[in-house]
Formats: sequence, C-alpha cells, structure tokens
Amino acid sequence: MKIQEMNEIVGEKIKNLRKSRNLSQEEVAESLHVSQSTYARIESGASNSWAGYILPLCEFFGIQPEELLKTDHIVINNHNTSCQYSGGYVVNQLSDKLIEQYEKRLAEKDNFIAFLQRELEQRRK
Repeated sequence: MKIQEMNEIVGEKIKNLRKSRNLSQEEVAESLHVSQSTYARIESGASNSWAGYILPLCEFFGIQPEELLKTDHIVINNHNTSCQYSGGYVVNQLSDKLIEQYEKRLAEKDNFIAFLQRELEQRRK
C-alpha cells in the first residue's frame, strides 16, 4: 500500500470519527495542540503527520491504534455501484445516473405489470 493511500484511509477514518461525534475540526485540532489547517490536511490525506499524533488521536476518540491503522477497506463494484466499508462506516455511492436508470426500469416494470393485469382481466371475461 502506498503512503498516500494510507494517509487517505486514516484521514477518512479520522474525519468519520469526528463527524460521528459532531465535533469541529477546530475542537480536534485544539486537543492535539495543532492548527485547524494542519488538522484539515491530516483529514484530507494531504499530510502524513497523523503518524506523530496517532496516540493522542486514538485516546481522544477512544479507539485502539489498530482500529485506525487497519486497512479493512473493501470495495464491491457491481454495475457502477460501489459500496465501501472503512472502519465501521458503510458508504453507499450510487450515481444519479444509476438511480435514474433504476427508476426507469421500475416504471417499465410497473407498466408491464399493469398491462398483464389488464390482459388477465380481459381473458377472464
């Protein structure tokens, strides 16, 4: 795994932890005694300085370092649908186009079912 990938994975986990606790970047940065911009770079994956703050980060969020470092990053791709699992957070990403396609298919099925019901009614008469 490349360093940049690890920075992004850890940054995303830290960001999710912060958001799940309704904290601002400023609050977490203050607990680490760093500037908000430094902390923002850690979250965005633009910096590997998180490594120097791993113990204070884990203590602040009440997690073990292994939880922050494990790369249990599973990506499932199926017809332009991706589901990512990262550190206990499931993120479903469906593009608007894919949703639109499914809505169209559902409408077509509804129309076909209505057609079949009408045909069945006529044959029963």
